[in-house]
Amino acid sequence: MADANQFVKAVKKAAKDEWEACKPVNVFFGQVQGVNPLKISVEQKMLLGESQLVLTRNVTDYESRVTVDWLTQEALQQPHSHQISGPESDSLTAEAADLKHSHGVSGEKRIRVHNALKNGDEVVLIRQQGGQKFIVVDRTGGGR
Repeated sequence: MADANQFVKAVKKAAKDEWEACKPVNVFFGQVQGVNPLKISVEQKMLLGESQLVLTRNVTDYESRVTVDWLTQEALQQPHSHQISGPESDSLTAEAADLKHSHGVSGEKRIRVHNALKNGDEVVLIRQQGGQKFIVVDRTGGGR
């Protein structure tokens, strides 16, 4: 009977080892502990370094092209004047005038999106099958 129990234990261990070896995809939560180099603490059990992390656009700075149709904010919030000097000591002072104005900005423009991780950010990670790399998908709801 002892041999049968040992056999059952060996089969269970083999099945568990096989399951762990394939390490199906799992979702984890972590917190950024450092940014240069990047370090993320995962559920207070392990500390992941840059070589173990794959970052998505949601957690990196990147450039992109966008189409805009904007007006800038008004400039020169209060009236002002200028003194203009000419030859032979002639001078002229322009009347104080309201010079507030805005400009149109339209068309395709390049922008920089500032999404890089910061210390303390809480993140969602997915462990790749096999368990070697973790994809940092996004911040959790308490983000910026």
